Amino acid sequence: LISGGTLANLTVLASLLKPYESIISASTGHINTHEAGAVEATGHKIDVVENPDGKLKPSQLKEIVEIHGDEHMVKPKVVFVSNSTEVGTIYTKAELTEISKVCKEKDLYLYLDGARLGSALSSSQNDLALSDIASLVDAFYIGGTKNGALLGEAIVIVDVFWLLFKICV
Repeated sequence: LISGGTLANLTVLASLLKPYESIISASTGHINTHEAGAVEATGHKIDVVENPDGKLKPSQLKEIVEIHGDEHMVKPKVVFVSNSTEVGTIYTKAELTEISKVCKEKDLYLYLDGARLGSALSSSQNDLALSDIASLVDAFYIGGTKNGALLGEAIVIVDVFWLLFKICV
């Protein structure tokens, strides 16, 4: 448990990344627009992808990884998604599955900002269950603050032993 969403994002993302690694986020992503540079303060770059609907596309992830092939550039390592997004859209199971597949192919971590997860899961357009999310991402948090709790977010690391191994290697 942690006190708020910015701190949850900061803690997880800084822990997942080596100094030369970066985060891929939609231009509207919370870490890019509303967290006052908290992630950048750890020395990590955010590779921004323009998406008016707030959702990353698999082809965009592949393109960002290919663009950053030079050894003098940051290496993308984490894909940051929010569900629901900052513009109110939600990822479908098929969309999140395709993103997860690309992340596995490209050796990227998939992290889901769950500040508005309660809203996404209760949407009439939603086809994801919490268990689906846990099977598709490496880490996420369940937002309490934006869902009526006095404070607090629950960080979930799906497979802590696998993740620690990957980070240490």
